[in-house]
Amino acid sequence: MKLKWLLVVAALVLIGVFWPNSHRTLAPLSPDANILAFGDSLTQGVGASKGSDYPSVLARLTGLNVINAGISGETTSEGLRRFATVLDETAPELVLLLEGGNDFLRNVDEQQVEANLALMIEQAQSRAITVVLIAVPQKSLWLEPAKLYSRLSDKYQLLLIEDFLTDLLKLPEVKSDTIHLNDAGYERLAEHIELQLRQAGAL
Repeated sequence: MKLKWLLVVAALVLIGVFWPNSHRTLAPLSPDANILAFGDSLTQGVGASKGSDYPSVLARLTGLNVINAGISGETTSEGLRRFATVLDETAPELVLLLEGGNDFLRNVDEQQVEANLALMIEQAQSRAITVVLIAVPQKSLWLEPAKLYSRLSDKYQLLLIEDFLTDLLKLPEVKSDTIHLNDAGYERLAEHIELQLRQAGAL
């Protein structure tokens, strides 16, 4: 019996290790749900023409109200200061959290970035709001998502969109400058988010 129990525990551990967090399930959103897109210039839509930022495209794809709460140049410390207020003002069922790029550009300590994002996640979860985390690439010779996003995803059991934004930012044809997307890039990002939400059961 003890051996059988140990085998069950081992199997559960392996499932946790090898089952991608991108396959986590989400509660279905109600037909009149608000989705809050919270972040910096990539959420605001710098480089996009009017109505082509990713929250606007996502709203058209889902038929839901997607609130663009992006502020260009914002760090996670600045985002943390306004996050709870924005949650209370907009009452979303789901938050798309895409922030950290400006911290990396300014060489902010990674532990501080992680701590700020953790506090935002906790503020949302304490209100029973689902959080989807979108990873941002760290500043390095080879673009790759910062590891802190996967740690946060594991700790708080979040759906993580880990590689897609980084992969987009490697493609000159979908960028308006070195760090921002163009209309085509934001459209691809919105389509990928919509797909992930649908596969997770939110849509």
